[in-house]
Formats: sequence, structure tokens, C-alpha cells
Amino acid sequence: MYFDQTHSQLPDPVRQREFYDSVALKRGLAWLIDTVIVAGLVLVALVFTAFLGLFVFFALWLVISFGYRVATIASGSATWGMRLMAIELRDWRGQRLGAGQALLHTLGYTLSVSMAPLQVVSIVCMLATERGQGLTDLALGTAALNRRALD
Repeated sequence: MYFDQTHSQLPDPVRQREFYDSVALKRGLAWLIDTVIVAGLVLVALVFTAFLGLFVFFALWLVISFGYRVATIASGSATWGMRLMAIELRDWRGQRLGAGQALLHTLGYTLSVSMAPLQVVSIVCMLATERGQGLTDLALGTAALNRRALD
């Protein structure tokens, strides 16, 4: 289901460009930071499981990544990587994401990264759409915005 952008209360990408400047690049850098953080959390989990977690490594990674993203987005509308890059997610009303929206956004992200073609399409969408939205953002009506422009 594609979200109808005509009734969105997000900033206008033409008249209020400062909200979207360099957001796609910042999202990419935030993703790298988040990947390093999740890798660290997985390493800690491996130590706590006496390395038995190696037998279910990908499932362990998936669970930790999913939990990390839901928890951080629900608590501040951004992962720690997004916070370092000074961007945050907003819903179609321009509001921060709540727990339910964080769960849906993370589910959409997880589905996208689990299938390479979807991830490629999502990245292309981030680079090509006016608001820099990926597939999950387009479906949910969310967008990443520069935090400085929000102040």
C-alpha cells in the first residue's frame, strides 16, 4: 500500500528544502554507524552465550538489530546513528514516531534489507524522491528530516 502524500503535513520539499538537504547521505552514514553498534551488541551477546550464539548467528543478529531499531526509534524517533547524523523520522503529520510506528518502520526496513532487490529499490527511492523516502517511508508516510531545521 502506497501512502497518499497529498494530505501529508511534512515540510514541503520544494519550499522548505533545508529539512531534506543531504538526508540521503546522512541516512547512509547513520546506517553504517548503526551496523557497527549492532555488531558490538552481537559480539557482547556472543560472549554472554559462551559463543553458542555462533550456531544461530544470523538469527541473533536479526533479533538484536530489530530490537535495537525499535527501541531507539520509539524512544527518540531516530536510531543512535541517525541522532549522530542529526536526522530524525517523522510521520505524515510531522510528529515523532511512537512505539507502534517504530515497530512497523523497523519491520519494513527488515523486510527490505532481507531481499536485495527491495533494498536496491529503497535506496534508489531515497536518492530520487523529493523527500528522500525509502520504500518503508513511502508505505508509512514517514520521512527523515534534518533535526536542525526542526528547531
